[in-house]
Parts: sequence; structure tokens; C-alpha cells
Amino acid sequence: MAKFEPVLLKNLGVEGSRTLKVYRSRGGYAAAEKVIKEMTPDTVIESVKASGLRGRGGAGFPAGMKWSFLPPERKVTYFCINADESEPGTYCNRVLMENDPHQLLEGILIAGFATKTTVAYIYMRVEFHEQFHIMQTALDEAYKAGLFGKKIFGTDLSMECYIHRGAGAYVCGEETGLIESLEGKRGWPRIKPPFPAIEGVFQKPTVVNNVETLCCLPHIFERGVDWFKSIGTENSTGPKLYTISGPVKRPSCFEAPLGITCRDLIFGDDFGQGMLDGRKVKGCIPGGLSVGVLTEAELDCKLDFDDVRNYGLLGLGTAGAIVIPDDADIRQVLANIARFYSSESCGQCTQCREGTNWMYKIALRIALGAGRISDLDLIENITNNMGMMPGLSICGLPDGAAFPIRTIVQKFRGEFEDHIRRQDPGYTKTVLKRLNPAVYELPVLGRRPESLVGQPE
Repeated sequence: MAKFEPVLLKNLGVEGSRTLKVYRSRGGYAAAEKVIKEMTPDTVIESVKASGLRGRGGAGFPAGMKWSFLPPERKVTYFCINADESEPGTYCNRVLMENDPHQLLEGILIAGFATKTTVAYIYMRVEFHEQFHIMQTALDEAYKAGLFGKKIFGTDLSMECYIHRGAGAYVCGEETGLIESLEGKRGWPRIKPPFPAIEGVFQKPTVVNNVETLCCLPHIFERGVDWFKSIGTENSTGPKLYTISGPVKRPSCFEAPLGITCRDLIFGDDFGQGMLDGRKVKGCIPGGLSVGVLTEAELDCKLDFDDVRNYGLLGLGTAGAIVIPDDADIRQVLANIARFYSSESCGQCTQCREGTNWMYKIALRIALGAGRISDLDLIENITNNMGMMPGLSICGLPDGAAFPIRTIVQKFRGEFEDHIRRQDPGYTKTVLKRLNPAVYELPVLGRRPESLVGQPE
């Protein structure tokens, strides 16, 4: 890969990078001042459209287009910044907020100006304790410097910004679930339409964008639309933060152009640098848990918004890669994934509430050595009949649950069948006997699958 100059992480490792003084000394807030003083909201939106900036939070929806859905005549506009980051394997937003909080605040100013925002809310994952205090300190600095509040940069622009801490629900990463939680209600998604651009927070027009998406804005207006478009691939422009976890030599957060391959991310000298202890790759979940899995033979998949679909994945997601080593038991991988989604379903939709729990029971039975070949067909059938894509749910959580479970079963079916064929029939009967009271009748969704293994009868 050609030498790439990081921009989103350019302040990473710089002493005092969290402070307003250091951020401004390195060019911070210059782009926001230029936008607010010299441009109009409509020209900002058109520039963002022209840049090809797509949402970095998972769906990849064009940011400028989302802003243009707002009704032209409106008195109040709310802007919600999705800093929930509950997708397993993902921590790029955390890195941005804890190392360069003013970059996010500058992005909020630019987006707020473009959308005529009245109030912005940073909706932050409750587990981000240190990051909350870092962001709050930066926000206090920005207010003191007149960057939020009244008469921003000496203009007529006024905008308030607050940090709201979520309650730890995965489903609140979905924008309408986030809005419900922000309003103090139970965090579960709304039926759409109306969409948030028409009726969002407090029934007012609302835009929801991800942290990383907003952090791209200062660089678009500092370096230009053409610069941004020159990075990445045809329909996936700009820099992207990739995270990698698992038994690799260098698990971390990296910045690169959209379109690097999964193999580059794992084995590249500038990225993961290969596997630990001579292990090999069995598979990789390349974009956060919900997108699905790649086998070792599929690692040349380009991590952009288009090529991933050629490998049966839901999308690019958050580009948070989870590497599965060759010594991992694929049955335990399946059970762990199914357990997560069963626990995090809000329960509002029957297909999701029942489907995720049903898949967890099946996956747990397989992991404990009591699976049947027909269970694999049953899992595929369940995953094909839940979610927004078949039109059976309010939000995309069941789609996110279906793709990793279905792709693991499809792509590693031979390994599953081999395990099932080698099961001890006597042990299988014992497990099934224990599973009836332990799983089917009692709520033990928080119990790890292996907790029943090795216990006396």
C-alpha cells in the first residue's frame, strides 16, 4: 500500500492533544470558522454530498443526503451524535474521543451549521467513564472559548451541546432506539415512518450521525472535496478507522483508505503484523460482529462499502475486525455470538425476540455436544425469516444477528457436521437431559456455554 498520511489520528500521541490550546495550535477549528463565516448551510450540504462521505457507524448511508431530508421550514432542529459504540469488536470512536475530543466538537459545529441545529446531544455509551470526563472537559473548554452557545465566531449562529449517557443497551445504537433513550423512555426502536428527519427527538426534525463520520468533516473543508474523493475506492471515499482484535501481534486502531483488504489488516506491517504464536487464521469477522464472517480463503475481500457484499456479508459495518484463530472451536464461536444477540434483543418484535433466543438454544446445544445435522438447516431457516430485509421487524438488530450466525454455519458447515458426527451418544443424552431445566425453562442467558460442561450428573 502507498504511504498514507493519517488525518483522523494525526493528533494521536501528541502531548496535550485533548486540550483546546494544542488542538488550535495544530489548525483546529479553522475549518469550522471558515465554513460558518464564508459558506451557507446549503453549500456545506452540497460539498458533503460531492465528497461521497458515507456514515461510518455501520449502515454507510451518504451523510449529505441524510441532512437534505430535513424539511426546509423548521424552527427547531436537533442533532444526535451516536457515541454508543456497542458493536462487539469496535473501538474506533473511543480512540477518537479519548485522544482528540475537539476534532469531534469541530465536526459537530460544521454539521450543526449545515443542518441549522439548535441543540446537539452526544449520546455516549455508559461504559465510557474516562471518555465521558475527557469529552466533558473539552466541551467546557469550547464553551469558555465561545465555540458553543451564542454568537459563535462572532456570527449569529447559536448552538448548544450536551453529553447524554446511555444505559448500556446495544439496541440504542439504532438511531430511533437512541432517540427513545435520549427522551428518557425505554430504549427500543420506533416504527418508521416517520423518520427522524421529520419527527425525531421530542417530535422535532433530527439528524443522527456517528462520531467518526463527523470527525471527517473538518478535513473535508480544510483539504477540499477533491482530496477526500481521491482516497479510497469509487463508491467508498475517504479515510477509515479500522480496529482489530484477537490473537494478532498488534491489536489496535489504525487509519487507512477505504478499500484495504482484510488480509492487509491482519498481516500488514503497518497493521496487525500477523498471528501470535504461529497460529493461523480460521476466519475473520471484518466489520463488527453483525456483518458476518469471512473464511481464510476470503481474506482478500476489500473492506469498503461494496466488495464486502460479494462475500455474503451484511455490509462494511464499523470495520472492527475480530480474528478467529485456527485453534478456536467454531461451535463455541457460534454459541457466544448467538448468546449476545439473544441477550441484547429489546423484545419488541416477535421474530427477533423469539428467533434470537431460539438460535441461542440451538447453538448452545451444539456447543455442548448434543447437536443434530438438522439443527444447521434449522438455523439457516430461522435467519432467513427475521429482520428488516424480509420486512418482519422494526429495526435491523435481527438482520445483524442473522448474518454472523448464518454465514458461520454456511461457511464452516463441514466443521460443524464433523463435530456432530463424532459426538458420544451417551453424553448427548446426558446433555439434553440437563438442558431441559437449565436452559429451556430458566433464564440463564448470561451463563457462558461451557458452564455446564464437566459438571457431575
